[in-house]
Amino acid sequence: MMEAQDRPFTEIASPCIRNCCLDDQDICLGCLRSLDEICHWSNLDNQQRLDVLTQAAKRKSSRK
Repeated sequence: MMEAQDRPFTEIASPCIRNCCLDDQDICLGCLRSLDEICHWSNLDNQQRLDVLTQAAKRKSSRK
């Protein structure tokens, strides 16, 4: 049986869709991440990335 530490680590990919345009609150209209979240993405661990994706999803639902 494979132990947790033996499983390959899969990094959560960036949600960038290459439609980068910031609104007046510095939120990307493509992926709905803040400029700060975009700039720090590569330094975040998977849990932090999930938190960012959750915030982006909330932004998306509030814009409808």
